[in-house]
Order: sequence, then C-alpha cells, then structure tokens
Amino acid sequence: MRIYIVIPAHNEEEFLHQTLESLAEQTFLPQKVIVVNDASKDGTLELANSFSKKHPWLKVVSTKSEPVHRPGAKVIRAFNEGLRRLDEDFDILMKLDADILLPKNYLETITHHFKSNPKIGMTAGFACVEKEGQWVVENLTDTDHIRGALKAYRKECFTAIGGLQEAMGWDTLDEILVRYFGWEIKTDIRLLAKHLKPTGERYQTKSGSLQGEVFYRLHYGLFLTKIAVLKLAWRKKSMVYFFNAIRGYFSAWISNQPKLLTQDQGKFHRKYRWKKIYGKIFN
Repeated sequence: MRIYIVIPAHNEEEFLHQTLESLAEQTFLPQKVIVVNDASKDGTLELANSFSKKHPWLKVVSTKSEPVHRPGAKVIRAFNEGLRRLDEDFDILMKLDADILLPKNYLETITHHFKSNPKIGMTAGFACVEKEGQWVVENLTDTDHIRGALKAYRKECFTAIGGLQEAMGWDTLDEILVRYFGWEIKTDIRLLAKHLKPTGERYQTKSGSLQGEVFYRLHYGLFLTKIAVLKLAWRKKSMVYFFNAIRGYFSAWISNQPKLLTQDQGKFHRKYRWKKIYGKIFN
C-alpha cells in the first residue's frame, strides 16, 4: 500500500529533524511526504529543505498563515495546502505533527491493519509524553480516539468524510463521520510514538471556552457536554476548565454558531456517545 504523509510545521526547528529521521528509519518507507512550512520564523524551512536533498520522497512547500486564526483551523489549513500538492495515487493518507517520533515499525504496522480488515477507515498508535524520565501514554482522551497528531486514513474513507475541516474539533469531527459512513477505527496500544512537545504547551487558558463551543457545534447537547467537560476537567485537574467550557457552550448557543454536522449526523453521534456511557456503567 502506498502511503502519503503531510506534516504541517510552524516554528518546529527544535523537533522536526527527529520526526523526519524517524520516517527515514521506517521498516516500510512512505512514497511521498510533504512538509508544509507554515510561516515559520525559525530554521524550520532550511532544515526541511536540507533533509529533502537527502531523501527524494520528501518535498517542502511554504504557506502564509492568516493574521488571526482559531486553534485547529491553522494546522488543517496548512495540511490542506500540502494535500493540494499531492496526486491521488495513494492508498493511505497520514497527517503527522512535526514533533512526533515514530517507532521504526509504525508505518509497516498501520499498513498491516489496513490490509487485514477492509472495513478499517482510520488507524493509529498512541502518543506518549515524558514524565519524570519515563515515557507514558498521553492520557487526554479515551483509548478509542486517535490523536490529531498522528492520524492515518484509508483513501476511500478520507474521500467519504469529505477530507478534514478547518475548524477546532476537526479531530473529533472526522471520527464521527468515519463511523457515520460505516467505517471502523482501529487503535493499537503497541504502537507508542513519542510526543516531543506535549499538547498542553500549545494552548492558551481560553481553550476550555473554545472546547465548549466545539461541543455545541458537534451536536453534543448540554447534558452530554457537561459529562464530557467534567471528564476533561478531571484529567486536567482544573474545575476552572469546566466552567469555561460550559460558558463557551452557551456562548456558541446564544450566537447560533454554525454546526459542523447535519441533524442526522448529530443524532448518530449522540446515540454513539450514550452507548459508550451505558457500556462503561454496566460493564
């Protein structure tokens, strides 16, 4: 299977070389990789260009960010710019962050998953962060959720969901649509990638409010939103996060922000969430 990878990169000089080296050392190499230099002000572009001279499968493009952007939209805007530079002669498309260190068998293993089950539309391993000298799984979401930092899609599935939306919450939206259109999601706990720049360092304190807006736009409904943000607040050890998220939800409701799902897709999503909750309670 042919693998294409797009790596959005904004000021990633410190980590990008490790990500690219981990790709070069894979037991199954990608056919094409595009690094999208997203208006970096450090040495990201020079580093990527230098690496591309040694590896013909790597190309580098540059794009300019808009002056104002919301979390999520920026990285997918860069991803989509890279995607436009690729042909369609691939079987697997992967979005990879520029601060991820992959184990050497990563691409070989995800290829095996796609080959073994034609119903799998998306697969990935897990991101780990360093804590007190040890690498541990980044415990921010459920184990059936794939982190936005390392998502791999079957081509037919990626086409079915209409690609990735330039909005915060895109990495939940895509999974809702994957399941809605009848595809399966496979996570592999054996595949542990190192996340060199933990997620918490990327976001400002207003992330709770923005997360509340996302839950509104994804048709969670108020009760499911309360459950979801309470779990996130507990993991982040911050009740301030909970209240900010609820405030964000109501702000989106009052301003009638556009939904990211149709009514039918939203109903499907809520049914799936409740099924998960009931499963945890009774199992």
